[in-house]
Amino acid sequence: MSLSEADIARYRSQLSCNFGQLDDLFADCMEEAALLLSEQGTKDYLEGASQICRIGRGFEPVLVYLEEMPFVAHKLGEETLAYVSRTIWTITRTPNGRSIPDFMQTLPEAARRLLSREQFEHYVDLVMDMMARTSTSIHGNQSDTFPSPGMPALLKNTPYLLHQLSLEGLRNWVDYGVLHYNNHPERQIDYFSLQSADSRAVLQRERHGTLYADHERKLDLYTKALWQTKVQFVPYSEGWDELRKPMPYYDPLGMRIPDVYDDRNGIRGIDRYRAAVAHMSAHQRWTSQIVADNFSPFQRVAAELLEDSRVEYLAMREYPGLRRIWLTLHPKPGEADCDPQRQSCIRHRLAMLSYAILNPDHGYRNPDIIEFAQRFHEIMAGGESSTKEIASLALSFIARTRRQEDLAANVYFTDTEVDYRDDNRHMWLFIEEDDEPDDFEATRKVKEEEEEVDGLPPRHYPEWDYKTKTYRPDWVSLYERLHPSGDGMKIDALLSKHEALAKRLKQILDMLKPQNYVRIRYQEEGSELDLDVAIRSLIDFKAGHTPDPRINMSHRHDGRDIAVLLLLDLSQSLSEVPEGASQSILELSQEAVALLSWAIERLGDEFAIAGFSSNSRHEVRYQHIKGFEERWDDRVKDRLAAMEAGYSTRMGAAMRHAAHYLSARRADKKLLLVLTDGEPSDIDVNDQQLLIQDTHKAVQELDREGIYTYCINLDPNADDYVKDIFGNQYSVIDRVERLPEKLPQLFVSLTK
Repeated sequence: MSLSEADIARYRSQLSCNFGQLDDLFADCMEEAALLLSEQGTKDYLEGASQICRIGRGFEPVLVYLEEMPFVAHKLGEETLAYVSRTIWTITRTPNGRSIPDFMQTLPEAARRLLSREQFEHYVDLVMDMMARTSTSIHGNQSDTFPSPGMPALLKNTPYLLHQLSLEGLRNWVDYGVLHYNNHPERQIDYFSLQSADSRAVLQRERHGTLYADHERKLDLYTKALWQTKVQFVPYSEGWDELRKPMPYYDPLGMRIPDVYDDRNGIRGIDRYRAAVAHMSAHQRWTSQIVADNFSPFQRVAAELLEDSRVEYLAMREYPGLRRIWLTLHPKPGEADCDPQRQSCIRHRLAMLSYAILNPDHGYRNPDIIEFAQRFHEIMAGGESSTKEIASLALSFIARTRRQEDLAANVYFTDTEVDYRDDNRHMWLFIEEDDEPDDFEATRKVKEEEEEVDGLPPRHYPEWDYKTKTYRPDWVSLYERLHPSGDGMKIDALLSKHEALAKRLKQILDMLKPQNYVRIRYQEEGSELDLDVAIRSLIDFKAGHTPDPRINMSHRHDGRDIAVLLLLDLSQSLSEVPEGASQSILELSQEAVALLSWAIERLGDEFAIAGFSSNSRHEVRYQHIKGFEERWDDRVKDRLAAMEAGYSTRMGAAMRHAAHYLSARRADKKLLLVLTDGEPSDIDVNDQQLLIQDTHKAVQELDREGIYTYCINLDPNADDYVKDIFGNQYSVIDRVERLPEKLPQLFVSLTK
């Protein structure tokens, strides 16, 4: 593709950069960019180059960006352009600005070797973390920082290191150098220059396994030759901490596989890749989706395992050589390894069944394992069978072998993980609903008088066991539905009752509304001249320095961008009337929520309302009262008027489900307000600390997702436990009758 002079001139006008050297090279750079990028990508590319031109580091960073970034964006996606320019801007605010060209020159090799945007971003995070940890300061004063001594050496050697190590290995090598030489600049330079003995020793220690980047073409040809498919492989690293260890899987975007495999049991790393790819390719050819709603967690695990065995059986019919690799990599659990009196042995039994199906000489004596392995082979002898038929066999196996002890939190895991197999997400069809109550009603046609358990299928959430420091997977079943309607005129009457309070709130809310303009300085183009910057630029120009071209300013509205979800505890205790009060806590809560909703609607913030209660871990009820897209209107008032108290308070699962909806909002700030009158509890829990610690864990999970959680507690004795759950993010209202006044004021103070 050849660009005309008019095209070159048009693109040049979009690049805000006045270096004279640029004119000689710009046309060549744009030829490559136009060939590799879309029109929007080209626009982002020029915008990123303009931003780098403004950092004040001369022409070299701009040139490196223009030369290298089209390839990186083409390889990893055009979103990388903005990500890299933001990263460069961040580095300029550190003392390591001189390393920017070296850093950018490592990006093409990182894109070639890491092959996915997720891996690429991990690499950038690694560099930024090393930079922050090795930059030194004087007397702890952040303004007196020195550049990282080892950063230039690390960046110089990065292409070589990426060819020698996996991303996890590179991180371990960098961590060793930072940990041991952070206070020795000269030795730090020697380490990252690969000059010191321990540097080379650690490199040798971390240099292991078969790197996917070295065998990408082989695997591509393998899938084309054996499976007649063209697959996009997306590698991931197992070295970054996650809640659960990542597993291979495939979806419409490609196959996710580890970036490195070690040799195991005489099977080379490349053959482990072939085993994983063959397994997923077999699923692509023979697995069909089934609806997940009517399967319990145990039934789903069993169905997945037998479907894994089915597609492997069919693949081995076509390619018998796969049996040796899969059989060698499949763990062989001992029949007596798991004690059912002390542990949950469900995974152990399923692993034995899987091995018995794969290896006719399994040697097990368990009659159920023998019978169901035979039934599997009888089904497969009749043809390909189907996913649905194999799922029925899995249900029979669970029904036959399930024990009460399988519900124990202490699950036996040794020799039960078949790590070349994927996580089977492709196998299930989940009937999920949008977060709008109207959609629940329209899609499911749930009558308002039906119970929750008769409406939408349950969602399953983990629960934290503070004694074992582990999650109980899929422990809680949560049922959601649209709240029934009542007489909305009751809510209008409550608002009229608090008319004087509403007038006082109106004065506060009018001041919080986004109505003022905010000045945005340092703009190359703007609505007016920024006189201070212009004078400073003129002085620089007279002194022979490059003047700052950002001499204009513009204005924007000082807007609020907040999403709020109010989560109401609707447990039985809300029906009580506090001492000295004339109304129940539930009635006071209705008044307070009505006033708060009126206030938030007036501010224009996104908000939703939901209530929850529980009847053991098998039935947590979550009721939608107002959706984010709904207005504060008569339909919402009708639902609020029908609020009733009942059952218990299993708070952690309800908060995790509320976060499921809040995290999908595109607001800058996300707030979960929890209104409750007591501590978490449920009828099937005897340990008082269990649900308190689980709710505290849920607060930590939401915090990691960027959701700020705040509790308004109506229990006079809440100080005994609420701090353990919410830290300092809570308020206790001792006089419950003042709730209608306090709740809107608390919201205003939290969001102003």
